[in-house]
Amino acid sequence: MDPRIREQAAVVVDHSTGVEAGDHVVVSGPPAAEDLLVAVAELCGERGAIVNVRMNSERASRAYRRAIDEADIALDEVTLATYEAADVMIGVRGSANAYESSDVPPETSATFRQENKPIQEAAMEKRWLATQYPTPGGAQQAELSTAAYEEFVWSAINKDWDAQREHQAQLVDILDDADEVHVVSGDSAEGTSAGTQNASRSEHSTDVRMSIAGNVVKNDYGEHNMPGGEVFTAPVPDSVEGEVLFDKPVMVQGREVLDARLVFEGGEVVEHSASKNEAVLTSLLETDDGARRLGELGIGMNRDIDRFTYNMLFDEKMGDTVHMAIGMAYEDTVGEENERNDSAVHTDMIVDMSEDSFIEVDGERIQEDGTFVFEESED
Repeated sequence: MDPRIREQAAVVVDHSTGVEAGDHVVVSGPPAAEDLLVAVAELCGERGAIVNVRMNSERASRAYRRAIDEADIALDEVTLATYEAADVMIGVRGSANAYESSDVPPETSATFRQENKPIQEAAMEKRWLATQYPTPGGAQQAELSTAAYEEFVWSAINKDWDAQREHQAQLVDILDDADEVHVVSGDSAEGTSAGTQNASRSEHSTDVRMSIAGNVVKNDYGEHNMPGGEVFTAPVPDSVEGEVLFDKPVMVQGREVLDARLVFEGGEVVEHSASKNEAVLTSLLETDDGARRLGELGIGMNRDIDRFTYNMLFDEKMGDTVHMAIGMAYEDTVGEENERNDSAVHTDMIVDMSEDSFIEVDGERIQEDGTFVFEESED
């Protein structure tokens, strides 16, 4: 076995989830990621944990979802009971075919999300982690050789996470106790200065404001996502105003959505479009009332993720990006006095901040063209 797989397993078991003797651990993933499942299960066994391994078949899942009548879709009680009994949830991703579910009707996928929302909620209450195994399918999606993709994945994962935490803490310090965040990218960045609002709207720009007052800013250094590498929080749901052009593609239900554009008024999406698979975006927004509001604002800070790979687990951590998620807000990002946006959806989408862009916090510019003010001082 490649020693980098065992190194990743150690990061997952020790750094991210802290597996101990007596823990009930659910380890799940596809057959293509079996080597990492083996390494994780072995380490859990060495630590005296009780492990339940669930091998997930993408082909079987697709066949089932295409075959079932939508009226017959119901909560998977067996999986719910398994998750409720667990202490730790470790999910390994690694697709043999990233488009395996592309012919499952969007409405069917939306119904599965709604019916199985209790499973998602049960998992979120545990010590949980999602990580990636570098499969050939992922390499193809990233347009890399298998060897190059392996190096990319393991460079982003097998690193000094204490140093990453300290780097990101500088942004946490800026956002703690902040009120308004203003994100601008594209045409809107030209001539826009602190404290001003661009009156015109462009289909090639982002200009959005939101309050994060009273909410909790989180430093993600690989506790729930591996790789980690972002600072994130929840917007106050009704505070979001403006428009966002997500100029990086997003994969939803095995379909590529391009140029997703959302216009917010009073915190709700009042207008949306996409240049490709707009119906999929519409289906997401129509899942429930909370799907039309933002549940997360995240800022990527992992500089070892230096290219777009069509994998949100990596892409949202990429330096020079901001991501926003429609739908559910994580409970630990919402202050006690604030409303939490609830939804069966949590879908991240990315804005490229590498040029013609800036982020302002309470009127102070803290990033321009992808470079933070504290990175300039480090130079």
